[in-house]
Amino acid sequence: MVVIAPLGAAPGAASGQELQGWVRIARDGAVTVLSNTSEIGQGTGTAIAQILADELDLDWRRVSLTMAPLEKRYFNPNWAEYGTYGSGGVAYQMEPLRRAGAQARAMLIAAAAGEWQVAANDCDTDNGDVVHRDSGRRAAYGLLVEQAARQPVPEQPTLMPRERLRYIGRDMPRLDIPAKTDGSAVFGVDVRMPGLLSAAIVQCPVFGGRLAGVDSAPALRMPGVRQVVLLDDAVAVVADSYWRAQQAVDALQPRWDLQRARRPDSARYMAALHRAVRGEGATFLPANTTAAQVKARYAQATRRVRRSVERTYAVPFLAHATMEPMNATARVSEGKAELWVPTQSQTGTQNAVARLLGLPPAAVTVHTTLAGGGFGRRMELDFALQAARIAQACGAPVKLIWSRAQDMQHDFYRPAAVVKVKAGLDGDGMPVAWRVDSACQSILQHSRLGEWREFSLPVDNSAAGDLPDYYRLAAIQMQITTVDVGVPVGFWRAVAATQNVFAYECLMDELAHGARMDALAYRRRLLPPGGREQRVLDLLAERSAWQRGPAPGRHRGLAFSRANGSLVGHVVELSVDAGRKVKLHQVWTVIDCGIAVNPRNVRAQVEGCIVFALSAAFHGEITVRGGAVQQSNFHDYRLLDLAATPNMDVQIVDSQEKPGGAGEEAVGGLAPALVNALFAATGQRIRELPLAKAGFSV
Repeated sequence: MVVIAPLGAAPGAASGQELQGWVRIARDGAVTVLSNTSEIGQGTGTAIAQILADELDLDWRRVSLTMAPLEKRYFNPNWAEYGTYGSGGVAYQMEPLRRAGAQARAMLIAAAAGEWQVAANDCDTDNGDVVHRDSGRRAAYGLLVEQAARQPVPEQPTLMPRERLRYIGRDMPRLDIPAKTDGSAVFGVDVRMPGLLSAAIVQCPVFGGRLAGVDSAPALRMPGVRQVVLLDDAVAVVADSYWRAQQAVDALQPRWDLQRARRPDSARYMAALHRAVRGEGATFLPANTTAAQVKARYAQATRRVRRSVERTYAVPFLAHATMEPMNATARVSEGKAELWVPTQSQTGTQNAVARLLGLPPAAVTVHTTLAGGGFGRRMELDFALQAARIAQACGAPVKLIWSRAQDMQHDFYRPAAVVKVKAGLDGDGMPVAWRVDSACQSILQHSRLGEWREFSLPVDNSAAGDLPDYYRLAAIQMQITTVDVGVPVGFWRAVAATQNVFAYECLMDELAHGARMDALAYRRRLLPPGGREQRVLDLLAERSAWQRGPAPGRHRGLAFSRANGSLVGHVVELSVDAGRKVKLHQVWTVIDCGIAVNPRNVRAQVEGCIVFALSAAFHGEITVRGGAVQQSNFHDYRLLDLAATPNMDVQIVDSQEKPGGAGEEAVGGLAPALVNALFAATGQRIRELPLAKAGFSV
C-alpha cells in the first residue's frame, strides 16, 4: 500500500503529484486521513485520525479527515467491500491503519536519512519532524514528502511503542463537531447544486403492492411542480422545492394493485412464531462444527441434567426511526450516474444503481454525506435507487426526501421474533445444557435486495448472533426456523442480540432466583475464572455498589452479554408506583471493548445504546394490519424523552485486547436488565416486549 501523497507545489497549495493512499501530506505539513467509514453519529473518523496521528507522530491539530474514494484498496478488510456496519469501523481498521501510519513514518525517515546521508536507524520523528539523533538536524514532514513518496513501502514497519502514544486511549474532541455546530456540515438533506430539483414520494402502503395508475393532473396544476414520475410501486413528484413537492404528492390519489400483496397481520404472525418454536428448525452451526457434533454434545450434556426450566420470549417488529429520514440526491446523464447519499453501503449502492440503469459500476460515482443516524437502515438501497430512477426520468439532478410517515411505514424492520430457551440444570441448580429455539424472518433474504439470500439457507446465521458460550455451559444447541410473512426486515442496531440476549439474560436471572443465589454471583460462577468476563462483572459490582443494594423503594436488575468482540454488563435501578409507572433512577454500564481509542466517544455511544434500548423496551412496536404498517410518526412510535432518561454511569475496562465494537454492543443487555429490575420490584416475570403491553409506563 502506498501511503504518502504529496499535495501541492507550495505551502497550502492543492496541485501537483498525488499518489493514492490512506495518508496524504501536503508541503505545508497538513495531513489528510482518508476514511472508509460513514459518519452516522458514531465518531469513528475521529478515532481513525487518532490512530494515524500517533503512528505518524504528529500534532493532532494538523490532521483533517475526508472520505476515501470508492475503490477496492479502501474496502473494509473484514467485509471485502466499502461499507459501515457490524461495528467494524475501528475494530477491523485499526491494524491496517496503524500499519499505514507506520509505513508513512518509515518512508519519511528514509527520505530524510537519504538527504542527510545518514543511517535511517539513527533517525527518529518528533511531532511532525524527522530528527537525526546525533546532530539534532530536523526536517518537517512537508519538506520531505516528495522524496518520501519515492521510497519503497516497508512490508513490516515498526509500530509506535505504547509509551509513545499520545492520542490512542485519550478523550480527544470529535473532528466533526465544529461543522455540525456551525451549520457547515453536509448531511444528505443539505446537498445543494445548480439546477437541483426536489422530489417527494408516496409508496404503496401494502407490502408487495404495485402501482396501478394515478391521475397526475392535481399535482401538475400546483405551483413549482415540474414532473410526476411513476415507479413500480410508488409515485414521485418533482418540484422546485421539497415543500411544494410534498404538497403535490399529498394531492394525488394513486390506485394500487394488491393482487400479489401478501397482506400480513402482525398479531397472527406472532401466533405463527409461537407455533414455529415448538418445531425442530435448522441447526445453527458454530465455526468448524457439524449438526451431528452439536446434537451429540448436547445429548451428552443432558445426562447431567437433574431438572429443566423452559421459557418463551417474544419481541415485535421495530423501526429504525433515524432522525434524518431516508434521502438521496442523484444526477444521471451521458451514460453516467452520480449520487450524494447518507449511506452505510457504498459498494452495494454503486452496484445496485449500475444494474438499475444498465451501466458499468465504474460509471456510477457515490459521494458519502453525513447521516443523521443509521442503525443499519442505511445499509439498504431502496432510497438511492428511487433517486436514480427519478433523476433519469427528469434529466436533471434531483434530491429525494422521504416524509416521516414514508420513512416509518417503509422501513426494513427489526424482525419480530419468538425465542424459546430450555436450560438443563445440574444438582446445584447451575445450567449445563442450553437449548434455544428461535423463529423469525430471515434478514439475509430481504436485506440489500436479497443479494445475501444464498447465505440464508439452510439457516440464517444473522438470527443467531453470539451464542452465550461465554458462560461455561457444557453444551449449547440452537435451532432456527425462518417464518416469512412478507414484511421487509433488515439489520437493526445490535441485530440478533436484541431478541436473544433478552431471552438468555431473563432466564439466567430466573435461574439464579430459583437457586437462591445472588444474580451477579450466579453469573460470575459461570464465567471463566479471572477472565475478561469476570472483570466486567467485578467492576460493575464496584461501580453500582451491588452488594450494598439499593435504597428503600428502589430495585435493581442485572444483565451481561457479548457482541462483536466486546463484553457489556448493565445494572438498572428503578422504582415502580401503584399505577405501574416506572421511574428510572440509574443505569450503570461496564464495557470491555478492547483498546478504547477514544474513551469519551465510547461512553457517548454506550449512552446512546442505553436510550435507544430503553425506547424500544418501553414503547417500541411496529404493528402490521392488512399488510400495512399502522405507525406513522413519533406520536405513535415513541422514543424516550429527556425527562424519563436515567442517570448513566459508563465505565470502560482498561484493556489492551484488540478493539471490539462500541456503537451497538450495549443495546442487547439493557432490556433484560430492565425487566429483571421490574421483577425485583413487582415479582412479575415479563417475557414479551414492549413493556407497555404489561401496563408499564415510564
